[in-house]
Amino acid sequence: MTAALEMTRVAADLGGRPVLRDVDVRVDTGQFTALLGPNGAGKTTLMRAALGLIPLRAGTVTSGSAGYVPQRHEFTWDFPASVQDAVLSGLVRRIGLFRRPGVAHWQAVWDALDRVRLTDLRKRPVGELSGGQRQRVLVARALVLEPAVLLLDEPFTGLDMPAQETLTDLFADIARERAVLMATHDLTAAAYTCDRLILLNRTVIAAGPPSDLKDPEVWMRTFDVGPGSHLLKALDLGGA
Repeated sequence: MTAALEMTRVAADLGGRPVLRDVDVRVDTGQFTALLGPNGAGKTTLMRAALGLIPLRAGTVTSGSAGYVPQRHEFTWDFPASVQDAVLSGLVRRIGLFRRPGVAHWQAVWDALDRVRLTDLRKRPVGELSGGQRQRVLVARALVLEPAVLLLDEPFTGLDMPAQETLTDLFADIARERAVLMATHDLTAAAYTCDRLILLNRTVIAAGPPSDLKDPEVWMRTFDVGPGSHLLKALDLGGA
């Protein structure tokens, strides 16, 4: 497989505080990979490092073009914009701040909306969308750049189960043609749907297909829990 994202011995700080150390990550084209770890483990910092948004204290990042899907609360949903205008905003750097979009730009927007199954809602104000629809707008906004790797930061937060299942199917479908790296707290769903898991707690504790991560010890080290934890029981690895 071809690596769409490779991070080697990466160390990074946030606000002068060490967050990541000696991190090795590889995400291949055609793989749906989940990034798992507790709050404060460095998942968002890892994604920002992968995007080149924060300086590295050590290590290297090699990546093709990357598309980033932030958490929904980071986007201004009360701004008076249509769905297609919100997706078009992903092309601002490519078009230029004060230039008008051309036919090719709009075609890229419509292709991205078709990819996330929102074509019928392209003229609807974003403020009228449901949570799941808003998340798909953000995915289309990233896909409009035709990235080699799609980075998803907690895409399921605040969504009901039907919306989560719709998004999971979409992400798995997208991963057939590019690399997808998703930070999530939904451990059981990730273990069931993703090709690979990366267990992170400031450094990579373990990585591999879900079938290879059956040792309770690596989950206990990642999430700082004991052998009686309900987390292990949820993953069918023992526990209370």
